Amino acid sequence: MTITAETSSVPGFVAELVRAANEVDRLTASEIESLLVRAMTTVRDLREQAGIPGSGTEHDAIVRLDIAAKGVVTFSQTNISASLREAADLVRTLWIIVDSGTVVTLKPSR
Repeated sequence: MTITAETSSVPGFVAELVRAANEVDRLTASEIESLLVRAMTTVRDLREQAGIPGSGTEHDAIVRLDIAAKGVVTFSQTNISASLREAADLVRTLWIIVDSGTVVTLKPSR
């Protein structure tokens, strides 16, 4: 699925993530988990469109978001808020890259 400016609500989703980060105490664990899973899917889709591969290591933002989504009930509100802000930043930054038409091409090292 290709996300385009005409069919996407990516900027609206970024706003939703920021709002959630500011109101963690008003959300259920299920709502937070759902937002983080949506963010992972959106980041993965936008990365694919921009030609940016994930590393699959603990340094990969998607892996961190997955850990946060699975650990929502054990994380502090501060950590959950930070994870939602990170998700918003990732989605926003990748959206800017994709919207600008930039595509990353990786060349093998010699």
